[in-house]
Amino acid sequence: MSAPIRPRRSALYMPGSNPRALEKARDLPCDVIIVDLEDAVAPDAKETAREIIAGALLTGDYGGRELVLRVNGPDTAWGYADLAFAAGQPFDAVLLPKVESADTVRRAEAVLAAHGAPESLTLWCMMETPRGVLAATEIAAATPRLAGMVMGTSDLAKDLHCLHTPDRLPFMTALGLCLLAARAHDLAILDGVYLDLGDDEGFAASCRQGVELGFDGKTLIHPKTIAAANEAFSPTAEHLAWARKITAAHAEVAAQGKGVLLVDGKLVEALHVAEAERILALADQISALHGGAA
Repeated sequence: MSAPIRPRRSALYMPGSNPRALEKARDLPCDVIIVDLEDAVAPDAKETAREIIAGALLTGDYGGRELVLRVNGPDTAWGYADLAFAAGQPFDAVLLPKVESADTVRRAEAVLAAHGAPESLTLWCMMETPRGVLAATEIAAATPRLAGMVMGTSDLAKDLHCLHTPDRLPFMTALGLCLLAARAHDLAILDGVYLDLGDDEGFAASCRQGVELGFDGKTLIHPKTIAAANEAFSPTAEHLAWARKITAAHAEVAAQGKGVLLVDGKLVEALHVAEAERILALADQISALHGGAA
């Protein structure tokens, strides 16, 4: 299933073992909430965390935000139980960590199906190891249930022995390969986290770069970064004005039965119209989710 047009500008990781955090998440202006059972939860708290999450989902309204559960890896002591749990909960997606093969995705899908998961429950893959990046094309084509990828640049840096430089040059090959794979298979793709919470300027620059590269949004580790991510990944006033002009001119030309469209002296092709429609649809979805707030 292809990824629908919906806001994914800001995707905040929240520890599944923290009831107060899950309560707070209901009122945060992020587009996506990634409830974490993996890195953010200690080994002796994994099973309790599932109970906490189930209670939060039963009693709370998350206002249409996309809800994603990051599970433990399938080869861990908790992976199978996490997937079985996810199958019966009202999540939009399950995020698999450290995916390195298409077979891993298909095995996870089989567990979800065996426990009655609805078709609407999609799979997302963390791309955070060299093997995973090199297999990105095969992973992206693993199953129609796959809907997105998430870059895990912290783990990737560890395996690559590279530095987190301001220009992120050490990550460019990995980011590019995963972006190509995601777009080739019509998947959403989110950029990795920014670790220095005291560097607002650096975070904003990282978001701008993510937009320029083509990511749909950024994964976050603190609520203080939501506003900047939302601003960076929202269509600008200039983009919206351009999109409205293009779609209006296209509608007029179509009504007149003409085949050539010129806007401000420039030839407009079908690809420009499609991009304009995507921008406007995204803006409408942002408005619907957050009541007009960006």
